[in-house]
Amino acid sequence: MSGDRHESGDQDHGHLSGSSGQGEASVPPELVSAVVSLVETGPVLLGAYTIAELTAVDAIVDFLEARPSDDELAEAVRSLAARELLLAGSTGEEVRVRGDLGIAVAFQQRARKVLDARTTGTVAGEPWRILLLPQPERICLMVRIDALGVHQIGLYKLDEALRMLIEWLPRGPSADREAAMGTDALLSGSERSALVTVTHYTAEGSAEIAGRSTDLVLARHAGRLHVLTRDPDDREKLVPDRVEGKDGVRDRLADLLA
Repeated sequence: MSGDRHESGDQDHGHLSGSSGQGEASVPPELVSAVVSLVETGPVLLGAYTIAELTAVDAIVDFLEARPSDDELAEAVRSLAARELLLAGSTGEEVRVRGDLGIAVAFQQRARKVLDARTTGTVAGEPWRILLLPQPERICLMVRIDALGVHQIGLYKLDEALRMLIEWLPRGPSADREAAMGTDALLSGSERSALVTVTHYTAEGSAEIAGRSTDLVLARHAGRLHVLTRDPDDREKLVPDRVEGKDGVRDRLADLLA
């Protein structure tokens, strides 16, 4: 898929304004409908990028761990420009993000919720962190981050993205809520654990402003799945919770993303 809007009428996949890429993406309505229709036929994979490359175009930077150095950002800009994914705009205050990266930026800036899941106990070839950014059309931007910091980005139907997420999270028969051991012992002794945070956010230009968030902790211990949530009276404390049925975790996450 090709990039920016020219005088001849080519469509802009993601148009970022600002001297350093700081600005809101201009998203042609026909692009959104075309991409949504394409996702209905199957996943749309948008490529793999480093933290520095995503930061250079102001994509998902508010959800990243650390800001790259100026040298790393300069090298990322050169790399994107060499691949013709980043072009100078008509003024010195404007850049244009082309191709699949432009689509990723545009759909990220449309989202108003993010599910951020981080898992321990992963093996080689698995991501350690997954972001889901749902769209109004019940599709979802998914970002899978591996141990090397490579961000694999794609658009999926929301149900498919949730299925992939659930298969990656800790699983097992539900543990008895009353039998839950101490939180520290449970997490330190778990075979696999995950922190899932769903955050609502608003935007000013390309800056995400976090609002209300909900945490869910999943831990598989001795083959049983323990579920913990924040104590409503003490947000620093985790308390046992329970999900019902084999689809309980999926249903809980789907409700949070609805």
